[in-house]
Amino acid sequence: MIRSLLRIPALVAVAAALVACQLSPKPQAPRMEVPPKFKESSGWKIAHPSDAASRGDWWRVFHDGDLDSILKRIEVSNQSLQGAAAKAEQSAALLKSAKLAFLPTASVTGSATRSKSGVSGGSSNINSLTSGGGTSAGSPRDIYSSSGSLGWEIDLWGRLRHSARAAMADVEAAHSDVESTLLSLQTQAAQNYFSLRAADAQRRLLEGEVASYEKSLALTRNREKQGVASKADVAQAETQLANTHAALIETGVQRATLEHALATVTGRMPADFSLKRDTLASSIPSLPAATPSTVLERRPDIAASERRVAAANERVGVARAAFFPKLTLSADKGWRGLTDLFAHANSFWSLGADVAEPILDSGKRVAESEQAKATWRQSVADYRQTVLTAMQEAEDALSTLRILAQESAAQDEAVRAARDSERIARNQYEAGTLSYINVAIAQATALAAERTAIDLRARRLAATVSLIKALGGGW
Repeated sequence: MIRSLLRIPALVAVAAALVACQLSPKPQAPRMEVPPKFKESSGWKIAHPSDAASRGDWWRVFHDGDLDSILKRIEVSNQSLQGAAAKAEQSAALLKSAKLAFLPTASVTGSATRSKSGVSGGSSNINSLTSGGGTSAGSPRDIYSSSGSLGWEIDLWGRLRHSARAAMADVEAAHSDVESTLLSLQTQAAQNYFSLRAADAQRRLLEGEVASYEKSLALTRNREKQGVASKADVAQAETQLANTHAALIETGVQRATLEHALATVTGRMPADFSLKRDTLASSIPSLPAATPSTVLERRPDIAASERRVAAANERVGVARAAFFPKLTLSADKGWRGLTDLFAHANSFWSLGADVAEPILDSGKRVAESEQAKATWRQSVADYRQTVLTAMQEAEDALSTLRILAQESAAQDEAVRAARDSERIARNQYEAGTLSYINVAIAQATALAAERTAIDLRARRLAATVSLIKALGGGW
């Protein structure tokens, strides 16, 4: 027995010498050929990963108090964000379980049974389970037992280490998912908010036009009574007023829908949320030019994809470790007897090491290893696609901002010219040198030009938000 016990420390020493074995591929992020600058911008700086850095209140660049309160509330009340946070907590619990797997496990058991046997005779020890003393043949007996056991798996081939590292990467990916979810929700809310303010601006414009067209209709009716305007002119003025009033009512549909969306994203019932009418921002914030390296540094979705590659890499090691023997050290101590349970004669103990190696599993381990490798390849492809999508989103936002700025400048000139044309046509009509149809055409053109200008301003604000999101919530 002593010689057997002396062999156990030797096995532990061998296990310690093999702890450094690494069975997973060398961990490294998939390579991506990133251009030195955006096609739609310029500039370059060396990348310094900062996906975990605080993004701050990026929306303050718009200087809007209502927007600030809406986006702040998302962090507290949005249910999708709460779900993502709970998922991250699940990953953290799994990581804790993976770390605890390195420690020994212990258990205690106790039992009391009453049994009957037809066999007589046996040991003269009254406490012996085979004792015949004190009982007659076939009499029932009470058997008691109590024991404790200790087990410890020696991580020879790194199975536990690879599992713990994979769990750690999963936790990091889950935290990045929370940040990505938050950024997406904030972006969606900001864009809906600017669309709502655009609806307010459209409503204010149309209210002014309705008031102006009512005056034009009254003037035309008076001129018709005086014989200087035709019934066709009156009908034209009535049609123009009715169409503009219908467009005014339609803005309410869009505004109500957007207001309901903002209520939902902030975790409130639509009936409990409302925004007073306000103006649409007249100035567009200018953001510093960013580079592809900045996108890779700050975007949480890219960070999450990279950590999933690392997790899949470690699980390849777990699958490979399954091909090697599993060594477990164990110790047991307990008592079992009929009476006087804890008497020395009823005690037992054991100490040993178990080595288990599956010989035939019909290819199960091979299949699991191939699955782990395929999962790793999938994660690499997903990572690369995430990077490509990030580059596309940034390029789209940059080009959209650049082109819309040019279009907006041209549209502002069109508004100015259309209002001049409307003013001239109205003066000529009042002077009796032009029919009302010309005035109506000029008014419709001016209204359409101003509505387009408002739409362009809202699109530029939304594109600015998109660029901030594409840059990872900052710049």
